[in-house]
Amino acid sequence: MTTLASASPRTRRRPTPRATAKSGAALHRPWWMPWLWCAPAIAAAVVFGVFPFFNTVLLSFTNAKPLGGAAAFVGLENYTRLLGDASFWSATWHSVLYALVVVPLMVMLPLLLAVLVEKKIPFIGFFRSAFYTPVLASIIVVGFSWQWLLRDDGLINSVLLETGLVGEAVPFLSDATLVLLGAMAMTVWKGLGWYMVLYLAALGNVPRELHEAASVDGASALRRFLHVTVPGVRPTMLLVGTLTAIGSLRVFTEVYALGGATGGPGGEARTLPFYIRDVGLDPVTGNAGFGAAASVALFLLTVGFTLLGQKISRGEGR
Repeated sequence: MTTLASASPRTRRRPTPRATAKSGAALHRPWWMPWLWCAPAIAAAVVFGVFPFFNTVLLSFTNAKPLGGAAAFVGLENYTRLLGDASFWSATWHSVLYALVVVPLMVMLPLLLAVLVEKKIPFIGFFRSAFYTPVLASIIVVGFSWQWLLRDDGLINSVLLETGLVGEAVPFLSDATLVLLGAMAMTVWKGLGWYMVLYLAALGNVPRELHEAASVDGASALRRFLHVTVPGVRPTMLLVGTLTAIGSLRVFTEVYALGGATGGPGGEARTLPFYIRDVGLDPVTGNAGFGAAASVALFLLTVGFTLLGQKISRGEGR
């Protein structure tokens, strides 16, 4: 009897997790309560994301006007016209070129910057703050600053003329190619600090033991960077590349700030957003349906760049 009495507390059955989960407030919680908490976010996503997307797709099959009015269904006419428009292909090439130049720079330069400022040395906090400062500045303010730097009587041309490196002012703001290159430089300069912070967070997750083991094996700093640091931050590199590609294909403000409302001299530096604005939003000659078709083309181009980046990342991961 004594043995049985002492053993009985040990064999007492504990409540199962399912029984515990049903006790207390959870027992009286209606099934729809979690959906109620998510409802504001879901409504915002539908109103500002899902509905505009499907509305744009439907609009691309009509001849709707920017200021409203009756719209007729025209089928694939807008897309057929789009494929035969030389201005569309020129704007598409400028957007693709923008992405091809900016994405590699934005993937690698912030990483190198993060590696430099990761070290704990005196005044490193000051340099981190200085590199991040352009991120806080308004893109309009940055655009005016770069315009002042690049105009014919600006700082850069003044220095080049005073030092005798050029005989006349370089037409940074009146040459289509230079306008695009200047806009690319402005994009990279403004985004360096933001992506540097992302890389700093990723570098903190790379095990120090790997660097120490590579040092013991006699690996140089370059080899440690290529074979330890880069593989450790590869997911962040994919994220940075994807975000930068999307932003580059949609670039508008930088080109507008340097090239004006026309997108460079004669519109020769126009990107796809400029083209969409010109053909779809002009109150007199615009065609909202045609502009929507160009927007769908921009969306497909963005998706293509994103899938290409993921495929390249998977290939390197193998």
